[in-house]
Amino acid sequence: MSAASMQMTEDQFLCSICLDVFTDPVTTPCGHNFCKACITQHWNVNVTYQCPNCNQHFASRPEMKVNTFISEMAAQFRQAALEEECEGKQAEMKKTEAETKEMIKKRRLKIQELNDSVQLSEEHADREIAGGVQVLTALKVSVERSQAKLILTIKEKHRNTEKQAEGFIQELEQELCELEKRSTEVEQLSRSEDHLHLPQSLRTLKAAPPTKNWTGVRVRPPSYEGTVMRAVKQLKKTLSNQMKKLFEGEMKRVQRSAVDVTLDPDSAHPELILSDDGKQVKLGDAEKNLPDNPERFDPCAAVLAKQSFSSGRSYYEVQVEGKTKWVLGVVRESINRKRSITPSPQEGFWTICLRNENEYSALVGPPVRLSLRSRPQKVGVLVDYEEGLVSFYDVDAAALIYSFTGCCFTEKLFPFFSPGLNEGGLNSAPLIISPVDHTQ
Repeated sequence: MSAASMQMTEDQFLCSICLDVFTDPVTTPCGHNFCKACITQHWNVNVTYQCPNCNQHFASRPEMKVNTFISEMAAQFRQAALEEECEGKQAEMKKTEAETKEMIKKRRLKIQELNDSVQLSEEHADREIAGGVQVLTALKVSVERSQAKLILTIKEKHRNTEKQAEGFIQELEQELCELEKRSTEVEQLSRSEDHLHLPQSLRTLKAAPPTKNWTGVRVRPPSYEGTVMRAVKQLKKTLSNQMKKLFEGEMKRVQRSAVDVTLDPDSAHPELILSDDGKQVKLGDAEKNLPDNPERFDPCAAVLAKQSFSSGRSYYEVQVEGKTKWVLGVVRESINRKRSITPSPQEGFWTICLRNENEYSALVGPPVRLSLRSRPQKVGVLVDYEEGLVSFYDVDAAALIYSFTGCCFTEKLFPFFSPGLNEGGLNSAPLIISPVDHTQ
């Protein structure tokens, strides 16, 4: 049964009193149809007998008989409606079943994805543990070797002192033996009563053995001054070499997250000069006449990258060689670009800077001065969005400069570049986004 015929059938087979499909339909003399029970109740309530549809009056209560044709048609309609309703419910159930199966499938896939993530995390953890144990074991071995060498050095000095003392004691014991022997002989002669032979006996008495003047002889404990410090210094050198190897390995792992970064001219301050390939930026001598679009920095002489980070790990490197000032890092998308900026994480900036040629700071509100062993020529920037981490590296020295940790990122993050004022040409070198060398 089509939708149109169903609508027509529904109009034709609805009782105008109960507004439902006819049950035991009867026909009035005026030709209108009603459920037998509906019209009977209607006339039981109303004194006058008239048709509820056309209001035609009847002199007496009409005798109503069930209209078998309409009854059969109503029954067919009711059955068709029931079947259609059943089909509709079946279709709905099938749709619900399909949707449920799809939800089940998605959740199974998500469970598999989570299990894979846990497995991947476990493998990563095992690698990190193995690497960490290897490094710490090497450090432990170095400490144990240094300790053994220190003990050996001190014991060797003590043994030399002991040998010296033993030599002196042996020499003294030999002299003592000779002296005791002479003393015995002298004592025996002194007790002799043979005065006639005494002079002869004295002549035959051995001369006193030569003896050493022991007054100034001393055995002084060896000096251990500086022994421990020298051992610690050597250990420090060894540990420094181990740490360098560790950071070199860390740098290689970090560099695997390298992404391509290019500067966005629509965000650049009008006085900045960008290279055609979007990899270099420096401050020019005059402002260019550029549209004052909402993305453009002014008055801050800065520029953002076209690329943004909103998940995972991302890494890029910037050459800062020859510069006396710069600011680098990442910022959230919603920062105000039309006012003077005091960079800090609270303002949406995770940056470090160079001032006065050799003063490095992390901009965390009040700047935190950084003590670096060498001046970085190339700075690496790592963003781990889920971990809430922004780290800066001295690429050539394979050393960590500073890390912002425990950050809560809720927006896109964009790489931020500010080359600083030219300072009469001293700071005219550009900031250069460098290709990452994965082989170093």
